[in-house]
Amino acid sequence: MSTAERTAVTATRTRGLRRILRPRARLWLGTLAAALILFVVAPAALSGYQFGLLAQFLCYAMVAVGIGLAWGQGGMLTLGQGLFFGIGGYAMAMHLQLDDAGPGGVPAFMSLYGSGTVPAWWEPFRDPWITIGTIILLPAALAALLGYAIFARRVRGAYFAILSQALVAAFAILLIGQQASTGGSTGLSNFRGFFGYSLADPLNQRLLFFLAAGTLIGMVLLVRLLMRSRYGELLVATRDQEMRVRFLGYNPALVKTVAFVVSSVFAAVGGALFVPIAGIISPSDVAVVPSIMFVAGVAIGGRATLLGPVLGSLALSWVGAQLQDNYPSVWSYFQGALFVLVLGFLPQGFATLGGVLRRRKGDSR
Repeated sequence: MSTAERTAVTATRTRGLRRILRPRARLWLGTLAAALILFVVAPAALSGYQFGLLAQFLCYAMVAVGIGLAWGQGGMLTLGQGLFFGIGGYAMAMHLQLDDAGPGGVPAFMSLYGSGTVPAWWEPFRDPWITIGTIILLPAALAALLGYAIFARRVRGAYFAILSQALVAAFAILLIGQQASTGGSTGLSNFRGFFGYSLADPLNQRLLFFLAAGTLIGMVLLVRLLMRSRYGELLVATRDQEMRVRFLGYNPALVKTVAFVVSSVFAAVGGALFVPIAGIISPSDVAVVPSIMFVAGVAIGGRATLLGPVLGSLALSWVGAQLQDNYPSVWSYFQGALFVLVLGFLPQGFATLGGVLRRRKGDSR
């Protein structure tokens, strides 16, 4: 081999190595930056009230990460993630209520409504490990059964969105109707402890924030791993050419179901962490409107990107909270206007703004 040929081979290998290392470097630099912001900057720069709000918004962002996988990569418009958020939240709330009541005790709200005994289906939630298992396994099993049954019948698009929204509406109505066991429209609140730690201690509240931040970063890394894997390529192919994927011998229903299960578990974990952070869970937190707002944050940030759903969800939640505090009568209109403007001028979300500007700059040349 001549010197020129060896040089060409070396250059080709170097370019290939750079293509491999650059995404990894960006991933780890991004992860480090997110960790510094959440674990160092946020605790130092935010007030106690703002710090607590951000912790709640991190739980919403967990739901957004799952929606980004299911909708952005899989094309499934999930308008019913409040169902799984509520399953995780109420499972955690029941455990905290029973733990506060002590061994064999009855939660205070049940005594208020005239019930002197704990319902049989509440009793397993006295065990923390059963609670954790329920938070993960119950949404996964429910999403697997519902998802495969729906996708096997080739239900998709607006029909799937309407069906998922109907499920969350039915769930909220069920919670409101079971006042003696779920607290009805007021929900469950006034938790004193979290797995043996006092929620009144500011240090434990900060630890909960760090737990939520670490969980969110882990979810983003897991979705990135899925997106870069062969499964991620198959999921995108199913979104774009479902008939061709079926012709190649794959089962599109199974491919979609896996993404739907992952997104549902993410939502349930977000709901479970939301309960001790916010101190309450009620039907208003899991109904149709919150489910739509989960999707709105993802759409604003950029559903087909890795960080777009997280940033869009955090931005929408933060802006909404500030406007609700200062302009309670107009904040919802602003959110709606923002959603319409983004879909009208940036249909792929703010995460694609840089690419749009670069293309326009290139066209102008």
